[in-house]
Amino acid sequence: MNFQPLGKRVLVKREEEATTTASGIIIPDNAKEKPATAKVVAVSSEVKEIAVNDTVVFGKYSGNEVKLNLDTYIVVDTDDIFGIIK
Repeated sequence: MNFQPLGKRVLVKREEEATTTASGIIIPDNAKEKPATAKVVAVSSEVKEIAVNDTVVFGKYSGNEVKLNLDTYIVVDTDDIFGIIK
């Protein structure tokens, strides 16, 4: 991929949300919320605490969606990232 975030931003790809509950109930697409976790795909040179392939938690309405190579990604400011899942 040829995308390099600028400033204190990272490029993330949302992780797929489960389509069924633990008891087996199927959740329809219109009832799902967008997941607030994502895998980091690219990092700006100014960002030191987050690395590529980290899984991060970010604000529900944070970032801007971009389409690259037919996939949808989100450019998120590091101030909107709450933490890294280890």
